[in-house]
Amino acid sequence: MPKKFSMLQEFKEFAVRGNVIDMAVGIIIGAAFGAIVNSLVADIIMPPIGLLLGKVDFSNLFVVLKPGTTPGPYASVAQAKAAGAVTINYGLFLNQVISFLIVAFAVFLLVRAINRLKRQQPPAPPPPATKNCPFCCSAIPLKAVRCPYCTSSLEAEARTS
Repeated sequence: MPKKFSMLQEFKEFAVRGNVIDMAVGIIIGAAFGAIVNSLVADIIMPPIGLLLGKVDFSNLFVVLKPGTTPGPYASVAQAKAAGAVTINYGLFLNQVISFLIVAFAVFLLVRAINRLKRQQPPAPPPPATKNCPFCCSAIPLKAVRCPYCTSSLEAEARTS
C-alpha cells in the first residue's frame, strides 16, 4: 500500500506543476482553435471559392476506386460510403490542407509576436573605469590622484570635478 500512495503522491506533484497545466491549457485552446479554423475553411472560405469555380462543393470531390454494393454514380462522399464504395476524398484533403496553412500561419504570427516581446534592448554600457590624465593624455584609474605615467599631481583636478 505505501508504494501506491507514493506513486499517487508523485503523480499529484507532476500534475500540479505549472508547465504541465500550461501545456494542458495550450492543448485545449489549440483544439478549440483548430475547430474554429476548420469551420472557417469549410463554411466560409470554401463555399465562395466553390461558387466561383462553378458551384463545386469541395467536401464532395472524390474518386471512386471500387464501387460498393450499390453501383454508382454517387452524388456525395456520404452516399459512396453508405454503399460501401472505396473512395479517394481529395476535396476533404484540400480542405484540411487549407486549414493547416491557416493554423500554421496563425502560429507563425503568434511566435513572431512572442519573439518580439522577448527581445530586449541591449544593456547600457558600464560607466568608464578610467579617465585621461590632463597632462599626458594617458588612461588612468578614476580615483587616481597622481598619474603613473607622467607623475603629475591630479589632486587639484579631483577637487574641482
